[in-house]
Amino acid sequence: MKAFVFPGQGAQFVGMGKDLYDNNPVAREMFEQANEILGFRITDLMFEGTDEDLRQTRVTQPAIFLHSVILAKTLGADFNPDMTAGHSLGEFSALVASGAMNFADGLRLVSARAMAMQKACELKPSTMAAVLGLADEVVENVCKEVPGVVVCANYNSPGQIVISGEIEAIKEASEKLAAAGAKRVLPLKVGGAFHSPCMEPARAELAEAIAKTEFKTPICPVYQNVDALPHTDPAEIKANLIAQLTAPVRWTQTVRNMVKDGATDFVELGPGKVLQGLVKKIEPEATVSGLQ
Repeated sequence: MKAFVFPGQGAQFVGMGKDLYDNNPVAREMFEQANEILGFRITDLMFEGTDEDLRQTRVTQPAIFLHSVILAKTLGADFNPDMTAGHSLGEFSALVASGAMNFADGLRLVSARAMAMQKACELKPSTMAAVLGLADEVVENVCKEVPGVVVCANYNSPGQIVISGEIEAIKEASEKLAAAGAKRVLPLKVGGAFHSPCMEPARAELAEAIAKTEFKTPICPVYQNVDALPHTDPAEIKANLIAQLTAPVRWTQTVRNMVKDGATDFVELGPGKVLQGLVKKIEPEATVSGLQ
Protein backbone atom coordinates (compact mmCIF):
# COMPACT_ATOMS: atom_id res chain seq x y z
CA MET A 1 0.00 0.00 0.00
CA LYS A 2 1.17 3.50 -0.82
CA ALA A 3 1.43 6.37 1.69
CA PHE A 4 2.11 9.94 0.61
CA VAL A 5 3.69 12.15 3.29
CA PHE A 6 4.16 15.92 3.38
CA PRO A 7 6.99 17.87 5.09
CA GLY A 8 6.73 20.68 7.64
CA GLN A 9 8.58 23.89 8.43
CA GLY A 10 12.35 23.78 8.01
CA ALA A 11 12.36 21.93 4.66
CA GLN A 12 12.32 25.14 2.55
CA PHE A 13 15.11 26.13 0.15
CA VAL A 14 15.59 28.96 -2.37
CA GLY A 15 14.43 27.83 -5.83
CA MET A 16 11.76 25.47 -4.44
CA GLY A 17 8.93 24.89 -6.94
CA LYS A 18 10.61 26.78 -9.81
CA ASP A 19 10.84 23.74 -12.13
CA LEU A 20 7.14 23.10 -11.56
CA TYR A 21 6.28 26.73 -12.39
CA ASP A 22 8.47 26.79 -15.52
CA ASN A 23 7.43 23.45 -16.96
CA ASN A 24 3.83 22.80 -15.97
CA PRO A 25 0.88 25.05 -16.96
CA VAL A 26 -1.35 23.66 -14.16
CA ALA A 27 1.35 24.44 -11.59
CA ARG A 28 1.89 27.95 -13.02
CA GLU A 29 -1.82 28.71 -12.78
CA MET A 30 -1.96 27.51 -9.15
CA PHE A 31 1.13 29.51 -8.16
CA GLU A 32 -0.35 32.67 -9.72
CA GLN A 33 -3.65 32.02 -7.92
CA ALA A 34 -1.65 31.77 -4.68
CA ASN A 35 0.08 35.12 -5.35
CA GLU A 36 -3.37 36.67 -5.73
CA ILE A 37 -4.84 35.06 -2.58
CA LEU A 38 -1.84 36.03 -0.42
CA GLY A 39 -1.63 39.58 -1.77
CA PHE A 40 2.12 39.36 -2.49
CA ARG A 41 4.26 37.46 -4.99
CA ILE A 42 5.36 34.54 -2.86
CA THR A 43 6.75 32.93 -6.04
CA ASP A 44 9.44 35.67 -6.25
CA LEU A 45 10.57 34.83 -2.71
CA MET A 46 10.44 31.07 -3.32
CA PHE A 47 12.34 31.13 -6.62
CA GLU A 48 14.77 34.03 -6.17
CA GLY A 49 14.56 35.24 -2.55
CA THR A 50 17.14 34.80 0.18
CA ASP A 51 17.28 32.19 2.94
CA GLU A 52 16.30 35.03 5.28
CA ASP A 53 13.16 35.78 3.21
CA LEU A 54 12.15 32.14 3.33
CA ARG A 55 12.70 31.88 7.08
CA GLN A 56 9.89 34.37 7.83
CA THR A 57 6.98 32.29 9.15
CA ARG A 58 4.46 34.17 6.96
CA VAL A 59 6.48 33.03 3.92
CA THR A 60 7.82 29.64 5.04
CA GLN A 61 4.52 27.95 5.79
CA PRO A 62 2.62 28.94 2.61
CA ALA A 63 5.74 28.25 0.50
CA ILE A 64 6.14 24.66 1.73
CA PHE A 65 2.38 24.08 1.49
CA LEU A 66 2.32 25.37 -2.12
CA HIS A 67 5.31 23.30 -3.23
CA SER A 68 3.81 20.12 -1.73
CA VAL A 69 0.19 20.54 -2.84
CA ILE A 70 0.97 21.73 -6.37
CA LEU A 71 3.35 18.78 -6.77
CA ALA A 72 0.52 16.40 -5.77
CA LYS A 73 -1.91 18.10 -8.19
CA THR A 74 0.51 17.87 -11.13
CA LEU A 75 0.92 14.11 -10.60
CA GLY A 76 -2.66 13.57 -11.78
CA ALA A 77 -3.55 9.85 -11.71
CA ASP A 78 -0.11 9.08 -10.23
CA PHE A 79 -1.25 10.66 -6.98
CA ASN A 80 -3.01 7.50 -5.80
CA PRO A 81 -2.61 7.29 -2.02
CA ASP A 82 -4.03 4.54 0.15
CA MET A 83 -3.30 6.88 3.07
CA THR A 84 -1.63 10.25 3.72
CA ALA A 85 -0.03 12.17 6.58
CA GLY A 86 1.90 15.39 7.06
CA HIS A 87 4.34 16.63 9.70
CA SER A 88 2.86 19.67 11.50
CA LEU A 89 2.26 22.20 8.68
CA GLY A 90 2.41 19.21 6.30
CA GLU A 91 -0.92 17.99 7.68
CA PHE A 92 -2.61 20.89 5.84
CA SER A 93 -0.87 19.80 2.61
CA ALA A 94 -2.03 16.22 3.16
CA LEU A 95 -5.63 17.34 3.74
CA VAL A 96 -5.78 19.50 0.61
CA ALA A 97 -3.98 16.93 -1.58
CA SER A 98 -6.44 14.24 -0.47
CA GLY A 99 -9.50 16.44 -1.06
CA ALA A 100 -10.58 17.22 2.53
CA MET A 101 -10.56 20.92 1.62
CA ASN A 102 -9.98 22.94 -1.53
CA PHE A 103 -6.71 24.61 -2.52
CA ALA A 104 -7.75 28.23 -1.90
CA ASP A 105 -9.26 27.47 1.54
CA GLY A 106 -6.19 25.44 2.51
CA LEU A 107 -3.84 28.27 1.53
CA ARG A 108 -5.90 30.84 3.44
CA LEU A 109 -5.81 28.64 6.56
CA VAL A 110 -2.05 28.07 6.28
CA SER A 111 -1.50 31.81 5.91
CA ALA A 112 -3.77 32.51 8.92
CA ARG A 113 -1.91 29.82 10.91
CA ALA A 114 1.47 31.37 10.09
CA MET A 115 0.33 34.86 11.13
CA ALA A 116 -1.30 33.59 14.34
CA MET A 117 1.84 31.64 15.29
CA GLN A 118 4.01 34.66 14.58
CA LYS A 119 1.83 36.77 16.90
CA ALA A 120 1.91 34.12 19.65
CA CYS A 121 5.73 33.99 19.38
CA GLU A 122 5.92 37.75 19.88
CA LEU A 123 3.64 37.64 22.94
CA LYS A 124 5.87 35.29 24.90
CA PRO A 125 9.60 34.63 24.29
CA SER A 126 9.92 30.88 23.81
CA THR A 127 11.97 28.34 21.90
CA MET A 128 12.59 24.66 21.02
CA ALA A 129 15.47 22.16 21.26
CA ALA A 130 16.15 18.77 19.68
CA VAL A 131 17.07 15.94 22.07
CA LEU A 132 19.04 13.02 20.61
CA GLY A 133 19.67 9.60 22.07
CA LEU A 134 17.15 9.30 24.92
CA ALA A 135 14.00 7.21 25.30
CA ASP A 136 10.68 9.08 25.05
CA GLU A 137 9.81 8.38 28.71
CA VAL A 138 13.08 9.86 29.98
CA VAL A 139 12.49 13.11 28.06
CA GLU A 140 8.84 13.25 29.20
CA ASN A 141 9.81 12.76 32.85
CA VAL A 142 12.48 15.48 32.76
CA CYS A 143 9.97 17.92 31.22
CA LYS A 144 7.53 17.16 34.04
CA GLU A 145 10.19 17.92 36.69
CA VAL A 146 11.13 21.34 35.31
CA PRO A 147 9.12 24.38 36.49
CA GLY A 148 7.52 26.54 33.79
CA VAL A 149 6.31 25.47 30.34
CA VAL A 150 8.38 22.73 28.68
CA VAL A 151 6.84 19.79 26.80
CA CYS A 152 7.65 17.16 24.19
CA ALA A 153 6.55 18.76 20.92
CA ASN A 154 7.72 16.41 18.14
CA TYR A 155 8.20 12.65 18.42
CA ASN A 156 10.24 12.53 15.19
CA SER A 157 11.81 9.07 15.39
CA PRO A 158 13.12 6.74 18.12
CA GLY A 159 15.80 8.69 20.00
CA GLN A 160 14.89 12.02 18.39
CA ILE A 161 12.44 14.27 20.25
CA VAL A 162 11.98 18.03 20.08
CA ILE A 163 11.07 19.86 23.29
CA SER A 164 9.25 23.18 23.28
CA GLY A 165 8.48 25.90 25.84
CA GLU A 166 9.62 28.98 27.73
CA ILE A 167 13.26 29.95 27.26
CA GLU A 168 14.35 29.41 30.89
CA ALA A 169 12.47 26.11 31.15
CA ILE A 170 14.07 24.84 27.93
CA LYS A 171 17.49 25.85 29.23
CA GLU A 172 17.00 23.98 32.52
CA ALA A 173 15.48 20.92 30.79
CA SER A 174 18.39 20.85 28.31
CA GLU A 175 20.92 20.71 31.17
CA LYS A 176 19.00 17.94 32.93
CA LEU A 177 18.63 15.95 29.67
CA ALA A 178 22.36 16.21 28.98
CA ALA A 179 23.00 14.96 32.53
CA ALA A 180 20.53 12.11 31.91
CA GLY A 181 22.70 10.89 29.03
CA ALA A 182 21.40 12.63 25.89
CA LYS A 183 23.92 12.33 23.03
CA ARG A 184 23.17 15.94 22.09
CA VAL A 185 20.70 18.68 22.97
CA LEU A 186 20.55 21.21 20.14
CA PRO A 187 18.79 24.58 20.42
CA LEU A 188 16.69 25.16 17.28
CA LYS A 189 16.57 28.39 15.28
CA VAL A 190 12.84 28.94 15.57
CA GLY A 191 10.69 31.93 16.42
CA GLY A 192 8.88 30.28 19.31
CA ALA A 193 7.55 27.22 21.11
CA PHE A 194 5.45 25.45 18.47
CA HIS A 195 3.21 22.56 19.58
CA SER A 196 3.21 23.70 23.21
CA PRO A 197 0.81 25.58 25.51
CA CYS A 198 2.64 28.78 24.44
CA MET A 199 0.69 28.53 21.17
CA GLU A 200 -2.71 28.82 22.89
CA PRO A 201 -3.42 32.35 21.50
CA ALA A 202 -2.70 31.04 17.97
CA ARG A 203 -4.89 27.96 18.53
CA ALA A 204 -7.84 30.13 19.56
CA GLU A 205 -7.39 32.38 16.53
CA LEU A 206 -7.00 29.48 14.10
CA ALA A 207 -10.00 27.63 15.58
CA GLU A 208 -12.23 30.45 14.36
CA ALA A 209 -10.85 30.25 10.80
CA ILE A 210 -11.09 26.44 10.71
CA ALA A 211 -14.68 26.52 11.97
CA LYS A 212 -15.67 28.71 9.00
CA THR A 213 -13.94 26.48 6.42
CA GLU A 214 -15.77 23.72 4.55
CA PHE A 215 -14.23 20.26 4.98
CA LYS A 216 -15.18 17.18 2.95
CA THR A 217 -14.49 13.45 3.23
CA PRO A 218 -10.96 12.87 1.83
CA ILE A 219 -10.22 10.26 -0.87
CA CYS A 220 -8.28 8.19 1.68
CA PRO A 221 -7.62 8.17 5.44
CA VAL A 222 -5.44 11.02 6.73
CA TYR A 223 -3.33 10.09 9.78
CA GLN A 224 -3.35 13.17 11.99
CA ASN A 225 -0.56 14.44 14.26
CA VAL A 226 -2.63 14.70 17.43
CA ASP A 227 -3.50 11.01 17.85
CA ALA A 228 -1.49 9.32 15.01
CA LEU A 229 -4.73 7.66 13.85
CA PRO A 230 -6.52 7.58 10.46
CA HIS A 231 -9.43 9.99 9.97
CA THR A 232 -11.99 10.55 7.21
CA ASP A 233 -14.81 12.25 9.14
CA PRO A 234 -14.74 16.03 8.41
CA ALA A 235 -15.82 17.00 11.95
CA GLU A 236 -13.04 14.87 13.52
CA ILE A 237 -10.48 16.23 11.07
CA LYS A 238 -11.42 19.81 12.00
CA ALA A 239 -11.22 19.16 15.75
CA ASN A 240 -7.81 17.48 15.40
CA LEU A 241 -6.49 20.30 13.25
CA ILE A 242 -7.49 22.87 15.90
CA ALA A 243 -5.86 20.81 18.68
CA GLN A 244 -2.67 20.36 16.63
CA LEU A 245 -1.08 23.75 17.44
CA THR A 246 -0.75 23.10 21.17
CA ALA A 247 -0.36 19.28 21.03
CA PRO A 248 2.68 17.19 20.11
CA VAL A 249 3.35 15.87 16.60
CA ARG A 250 3.29 12.09 17.05
CA TRP A 251 5.28 11.26 13.91
CA THR A 252 6.93 8.05 15.17
CA GLN A 253 3.53 6.66 16.19
CA THR A 254 1.94 7.84 12.91
CA VAL A 255 4.44 5.99 10.71
CA ARG A 256 4.19 2.85 12.85
CA ASN A 257 0.38 2.92 12.60
CA MET A 258 0.51 3.41 8.83
CA VAL A 259 2.82 0.39 8.49
CA LYS A 260 0.59 -1.65 10.82
CA ASP A 261 -2.34 -0.75 8.55
CA GLY A 262 -0.50 -1.96 5.44
CA ALA A 263 1.77 0.86 4.19
CA THR A 264 4.91 -0.47 2.50
CA ASP A 265 5.80 2.38 0.15
CA PHE A 266 6.24 5.97 1.44
CA VAL A 267 6.51 8.90 -1.01
CA GLU A 268 7.46 12.35 0.32
CA LEU A 269 6.00 15.24 -1.70
CA GLY A 270 7.56 18.66 -1.21
CA PRO A 271 10.91 20.26 -0.43
CA GLY A 272 13.76 18.36 1.23
CA LYS A 273 14.14 14.74 2.34
CA VAL A 274 13.57 15.03 6.08
CA LEU A 275 10.58 12.69 6.26
CA GLN A 276 12.26 10.05 4.10
CA GLY A 277 15.06 9.90 6.68
CA LEU A 278 12.64 9.74 9.61
CA VAL A 279 10.50 7.00 8.03
CA LYS A 280 13.63 4.89 7.43
CA LYS A 281 14.66 5.30 11.09
CA ILE A 282 11.19 4.37 12.33
CA GLU A 283 10.52 1.50 9.89
CA PRO A 284 13.76 0.32 8.20
CA GLU A 285 11.85 -2.20 6.05
CA ALA A 286 9.70 0.46 4.36
CA THR A 287 10.47 1.68 0.83
CA VAL A 288 10.94 5.46 0.74
CA SER A 289 11.23 7.93 -2.14
CA GLY A 290 10.49 11.59 -2.77
CA LEU A 291 9.57 14.16 -5.38
CA GLN A 292 10.39 17.86 -5.16
